[in-house]
Amino acid sequence: MTELGEYLRACRARITAEQAGMPTAGRRRVPGLRREELAALAGVSVDYVVRLEQGRAKSASPEVLTALARALNLRPDEEEYLLRCAAMNSAASRTRSAGAPASSVSPATRVLLDSMTGVPALVLGRRMDILAWNSLGAALFTDFAALPARQRNHIRLAILDPGVRGLYADWEKVAKECVSYLRMEAGRYPDDPALARLVGELSLKDADFRRWWSDHHVRAQSYGRKRFVHPTAGELSLDFQVLDVRGTTDQTLLVYTAEPASRSAEALSFLSGWAGSPRNAPQEYP
Repeated sequence: MTELGEYLRACRARITAEQAGMPTAGRRRVPGLRREELAALAGVSVDYVVRLEQGRAKSASPEVLTALARALNLRPDEEEYLLRCAAMNSAASRTRSAGAPASSVSPATRVLLDSMTGVPALVLGRRMDILAWNSLGAALFTDFAALPARQRNHIRLAILDPGVRGLYADWEKVAKECVSYLRMEAGRYPDDPALARLVGELSLKDADFRRWWSDHHVRAQSYGRKRFVHPTAGELSLDFQVLDVRGTTDQTLLVYTAEPASRSAEALSFLSGWAGSPRNAPQEYP
């Protein structure tokens, strides 16, 4: 079975007939839409849905995929992933995904990070690798400079590092979001060997990750809020934004901010002062 087939089946299992506006009378052996119901909603044959799910269809047009996405009530990012799954085996997709990620951060971006003294900030690359950070970003999460480069990965730390894992007041929610984001990355870069190694390591070492990865949820989240329980600053409720770094194809700037005059703003200010003291100043990142 292909990734497209697995994703279609997972999406079909998540939506009920009632949610799709279909009649709900009669006993159902499995949750979610039946194949014939999805076919009727999308305006395609049942046999075509079966062939897509079993990986026997050679291709699927964007029009059909869009119809399936609408029938399944997919969000825009979920529909994007569906389209990427369909293109995974094409030559254009493999050529696009074969390039090495940009792992170096420009001097201008480093200057920007260092100037952001009042907010925690990280530069993330492909696979949620942590490429650079400012002092407050290290103070909020961990001393990234003390970690081997291969361990500087946002989702790896959130899943496997007890210290970082314990920072999140809603760890399970955060971890699920990270897994969904990582699967979105897998759709963009299906041939990335480092991503495959990361998924393999996390699957081997964490049962929660294995379960969530098999659920095939995807997410492209550009903003939100996270609650932290920090050993030095206490409780913080911080808004985050994910911003594209111009001039790169796979680098983003992750910035956390606190609501002005809030308890979290006071805690963040305290943490900033603590991080700036000579004793606690982080090492230079490479």
